[in-house]
Amino acid sequence: MIYVLLSVACSVLVSVLLKLARRFDVDVGQAIAWNYVVAAALTAWLLQPSLATLCAPGVPRLALAALGILLPTIFLALAASVRHAGIVRSDAAQRLSLLLSLLAAFVLFGERLTAFKALGIALGLLALLGMVWRSGHGTVTRGTAGWLYPLAVFAGFGVIDILFKRVAQAGVPLGASLQAMFALALLVAFALQLWRRARGQARFTARSALAGALLGLANFGNILFYLRGHRALPQHPALVFASMNLGVVALGALVGLLLFRERLSRLNLAGVGLALLAIGVIAHG
Repeated sequence: MIYVLLSVACSVLVSVLLKLARRFDVDVGQAIAWNYVVAAALTAWLLQPSLATLCAPGVPRLALAALGILLPTIFLALAASVRHAGIVRSDAAQRLSLLLSLLAAFVLFGERLTAFKALGIALGLLALLGMVWRSGHGTVTRGTAGWLYPLAVFAGFGVIDILFKRVAQAGVPLGASLQAMFALALLVAFALQLWRRARGQARFTARSALAGALLGLANFGNILFYLRGHRALPQHPALVFASMNLGVVALGALVGLLLFRERLSRLNLAGVGLALLAIGVIAHG
């Protein structure tokens, strides 16, 4: 379980770094771009993937390309969600994206729908509504941004998870698929930043590059420890999955409330509680 705990810590650390970016005058877009330089380099160094496997027949290239585009754009949405809606609701919305992957499992991948999973999905939808509901006070932004960005995070990470399942189903080795996705995400992220630079909206800074390196370490650590957690407990995938999601929601709530003084309405707090319950019910089912 130590790997799962480390993965939880890295996942929440990503949100903390995104939250602190504005305070330390870090350009989030640039930091996200540099993050993929570090993630791609660590993947090549630690996982040593064989890219020749990507030339084999049956490789879902469209899914890999979609992931390469979605990863940096949804990362930007997560950063905006942390800024406008706070760490608590952003982390919870990201973890509740498992509802979309579960629905895809029933509709696209032939998994059997159990009563517990149906109940968990229903609770999860109620939790999502509770969490994104505008509280009208505290550090959460009023207006559409306070609920639109968490919904974008929910939908985006759900689609990414479905595409990950599609790649895994095709039998593409994990290291090779991660290397391909990180490399394409790097190109997309830097293309966006060069476009901003050409329009005079940004300039590259060493501060943002350093923040991106820290973000890349946390992002890669999240993935690496999560995968090692699954390998350490191969017979208990539901335990790893539930522990990861429950841990991120709980630690994210604790960090948001204690470190950043994020004030949530009772309905928002009830939504976080329902999210914990929903993930537990889904894992049990």
